[in-house]
Amino acid sequence: MQTWVAAAEELEGRLHLPAAALDAVAGRFQQAMDQGLTGKGGSLKMLPSYLAGPTGQERGTFLALDFGGTNARVALIELAGGQCRILERVSRPLRAADGSYDYTRRTATAEELFDFLASLIAETIRHHQGRFYLGHTFSFPARQQNIGHAALIRWVKEFHTAGVEGRDVGQLLNDALARRGLLERVRPAAIINDTVGTLLTATYSDLDTRIGSILGTGHNSCYRDRFVPAFAAPMVINMESGNFDGAPATDYDDQLDRQSQQPGAQRLEKMVSGLYLGELVRQILNERIQATGLFGGQGTPKLETPYALTAADLSEILSDQAADLSGVGQWLRMRAGIEASDRAERRLLQRIAAAASRRSARLVAATYLGALRHEDPVLSNRHTIAVDGSLYEKMPGYAQDLDDALAELLGEKAGQVSVRLIKNGSEVGAAIAAAIVAAVG
Repeated sequence: MQTWVAAAEELEGRLHLPAAALDAVAGRFQQAMDQGLTGKGGSLKMLPSYLAGPTGQERGTFLALDFGGTNARVALIELAGGQCRILERVSRPLRAADGSYDYTRRTATAEELFDFLASLIAETIRHHQGRFYLGHTFSFPARQQNIGHAALIRWVKEFHTAGVEGRDVGQLLNDALARRGLLERVRPAAIINDTVGTLLTATYSDLDTRIGSILGTGHNSCYRDRFVPAFAAPMVINMESGNFDGAPATDYDDQLDRQSQQPGAQRLEKMVSGLYLGELVRQILNERIQATGLFGGQGTPKLETPYALTAADLSEILSDQAADLSGVGQWLRMRAGIEASDRAERRLLQRIAAAASRRSARLVAATYLGALRHEDPVLSNRHTIAVDGSLYEKMPGYAQDLDDALAELLGEKAGQVSVRLIKNGSEVGAAIAAAIVAAVG
């Protein structure tokens, strides 16, 4: 048992980042923001959203398309001055469980993907009369020249659909709507990132909201800049913070990066997001199995298959509070194919999962601090950080770890900053973006 306790402590030490290290990460993040805003390179793209934010008084009924994760969602949303109501919602997976379709694979075309999205829009409005402005949340790195057009820079989150990179997703959607005869009823008005959607949603009812962030399958953050010199105006800036490369990495992180779809890109996202946390733990487990004889020294197909271990698996492992960790034992049998394990081995697995999750929360907190210091160097004002995503909402202990890290870093200023869970931010934010555009014609 002592062997596994020592192994757990050693792995926790490798994944732990003390406050001084996090403060240094915050400083490097702030520097990368400045570099991106002034065109001096760096790992943060600092993309303009062409939106300053809502007033909180926007009203009307608008369509929202949310595309950026495992599901595509379309909603018809009524805005009523700081409040909203979802009138209709349609959601479909981009990959069918039975394998009948997969719009994320390399053999899928841009036209097939956007025709699928147009079909969801048609289904959403079929029982509703009128013509609707549509806001589109597109949760991938995109270069925008204005609010209605965005060219995909590159796919991330293991998407591969052919014929989309470099093209204007606004035009692709417009063409798909035209093929279905929907342009008489639907007017595409705005394209935003999911982080921008989360920020707009929170700001609609809380004007102190400064940062919008996604902590789910992927990770990214945006913020409201009081004055962007290039536009001589306030603007929400999409940082594409998942690409930040200033976080200290372990050998496990470097291995995961080398084996990923795009080595060298999205380094922070590969250390913090739901898609990659399970893979990180899987690789650590395999190394421990081979090096120390953990679980009898025998691997299984589940543990030897890349990305077979998911954030949902980690949530299940971390949620077990039984004295004998029988739930972890059942997970090992049913999901990992490991029949025999003792409590010490189960506890080692749980501690590895907790360490990976905690490091994620602490790194994200450091990036939030960097963004807040950029806008308010001495933190003299109140700031709300709006977060959406299953990792933040559902991973046991994650939200508390993030709050604890912020409190540790902020010290006596901790009361100035609060983190708020925002549900359906990508959908409601898209509707708010459409409303902002509609208000100016």
